[in-house]
Amino acid sequence: MTPLPPGYRTVAVPHDRKREFVAVDHLAFAFEPDEKTSEIVPDQLPWDRTAAVERPDGTLAAVHASYDFDLPVPGGEVACSGLTWVGVRPDERRRGLLSAMIDFHFARSLERGEPVSALFAAEMAIYGRFGYGAAAHDVRVKIPRGAKLRDVPGSESLTVRFDSADPDKHTDLVHAVHVAAGAGRPGWVTRPTDAMRRGRVVDPPAWRDGGEPLRIVTVHDEAGDPRAYALLRRKETWADPGPRYPVLIREAVATDAAAAHRLWSFVLDLDLTAEVSSGMLPADDPLLGLLVDPRGAVPRIADNIWVRLLDLPAALTARRYSAPVDLVLEVTDARLPANAGRWRLTTGEAGADGYPAEVATTDDEPDLRLDVRELGAAYLGGRSLAALASAGLVTEVTPGTLLPAAAAFGWPLAPVCSWVF
Repeated sequence: MTPLPPGYRTVAVPHDRKREFVAVDHLAFAFEPDEKTSEIVPDQLPWDRTAAVERPDGTLAAVHASYDFDLPVPGGEVACSGLTWVGVRPDERRRGLLSAMIDFHFARSLERGEPVSALFAAEMAIYGRFGYGAAAHDVRVKIPRGAKLRDVPGSESLTVRFDSADPDKHTDLVHAVHVAAGAGRPGWVTRPTDAMRRGRVVDPPAWRDGGEPLRIVTVHDEAGDPRAYALLRRKETWADPGPRYPVLIREAVATDAAAAHRLWSFVLDLDLTAEVSSGMLPADDPLLGLLVDPRGAVPRIADNIWVRLLDLPAALTARRYSAPVDLVLEVTDARLPANAGRWRLTTGEAGADGYPAEVATTDDEPDLRLDVRELGAAYLGGRSLAALASAGLVTEVTPGTLLPAAAAFGWPLAPVCSWVF
């Protein structure tokens, strides 16, 4: 464990210290919500999983928390500690407080039986040194109004409703479609608590940046059941030769291709608008294949969810593999020595969800050498071990083992988490 400065200590933070906890995070992120916003946005912090570094005088110097998630992985799911609300007071930086908190987070996650931790990184340079790997990317596209889509059978029979987003009316609908749409997609963390689900639909005026109140587009089948939604707002903007409203999408999700086609056909043709910004999409989202002229869309690739393997054998056996493989991984892990060493990963007989694997320590010569960071990057099936090797981050020791390993760790669906936790 990283030592703290003399007199500093790590403590659990109960709900009655919420004001202190939140104040540290606001200092760290230069953010201070108004009282009305705080009243509207539900408290999503898990107060049995919040912690802080306390100064000798009893005030808080740094904070963090974690969510209790079931992280979807290739062919299954794994208990995951979702690290969040990490903040250090600006006047307490460079004193080892973050390192000590990460060590505490790892130890507490392992005690809870969570073999994996995941997070969204405010700054990319921070978490790699703690063994987190960027395990997914998302795509955000700007699309001109009127962009044409390829036809999808069944789209024309679906109906669209456009309404003001209402947490009381739409929270359950959004949650149900979100869960259904993400079935089988690695990284697609659902919102497990009522507060998280409602928090996705609330719309404090302070979040609008001059735009309209949050709206919701829903797509329904002939029975009236919802199959897609988009949470969005437009912002009044005028310029020569006329209205140039942007459409800003918070989240757009569809359960199938026809619903995706109907949703985007509507969103891409709203009156007064000029451009649609999509929000976070998986790299293989149907929209990207439906565009007749994808060059007309301006994409931006961003890092999405980061993954850290805390219990290597438990994590690697929790997922399935796309091809049979038998190889020895030599893994380095500077912060969790129990993960370091040589591990033989051997797949068994294929099932409907892919190939299961057994993982055991071994003294055999390694086939691949890599750090736990790269193993985390490849864990959800969206980052290729071969590509990491081409960057010098994975070493093929036994010739001919890299490509089969890359094929086995890959997965047909691109990993993504559709919301930042």
